[in-house]
Amino acid sequence: MNTLLNRLYCDYAMPSRLAAHEQFVCAAHAAGYAQMSVRQFVAAARKGLRADQKIVIHRHDIDTDLRTTRKLFALEKKHGIHSSFYFRRSTLDFTLMREIEEYGSEASYHYEELATYAKRHKIKDPAAIRARLPEIRADFLTNFQHIEQRFGRKMTTVAAHGDFANRRLAVRNTEILDHAPLRARCGIDCETYDRALLDQVGIYIADRPHPHYYHPSAPHEALGRHARICLLTHPRQCETNWVANTKDNLVRFYEGATW
Repeated sequence: MNTLLNRLYCDYAMPSRLAAHEQFVCAAHAAGYAQMSVRQFVAAARKGLRADQKIVIHRHDIDTDLRTTRKLFALEKKHGIHSSFYFRRSTLDFTLMREIEEYGSEASYHYEELATYAKRHKIKDPAAIRARLPEIRADFLTNFQHIEQRFGRKMTTVAAHGDFANRRLAVRNTEILDHAPLRARCGIDCETYDRALLDQVGIYIADRPHPHYYHPSAPHEALGRHARICLLTHPRQCETNWVANTKDNLVRFYEGATW
């Protein structure tokens, strides 16, 4: 019951938390942290980073809610920082994505073909879904190239979406890109869960629904304790949007009932 009540509060009653994000951005700046996108960090790491160089990597996964996504982007432009915005196929907004790129931040793909394939074909066995990886990778390639073509930009980093189907299967979407030829064909330099990226970060913080908000700690608590911080946020956890949340909840209910 508490889980349901917390979900309802988060989706329909929670006050905006955008001010808290802005406070962190300002605190990080005051503490001397560079604030950059995943793509910028990958490029900087290739050139070599000082051990004491202080960096916050901002990553936004756009699962839902383009309205709040635009607010996050405006807030970050106001403070002159950069970040990565990863869009699902259901949230693609090429106009917004181009605006993000023109500003100097990163817009790219939040992929989920493994979970989508499992739900479409009613597959609930981990071995069975792994046996279909060649077909799933072909789906990813088709979608990736189609998005790039419409976007008119090269995408060099991507981020896996975590769907309820992945949790039930105990198989992550990242397995799609455990395949060097596919990465090479797509020109993907980094997946956000690559160990090569995460091993260079002192702490990886992800937002959570009410009442926890962040895991493993609040981002401001990491300032000064860790030289390199990766912060993952979602528009849904920043501000309520009744329309977007209701639509997503209905889709989730339908998919769960029909899978």
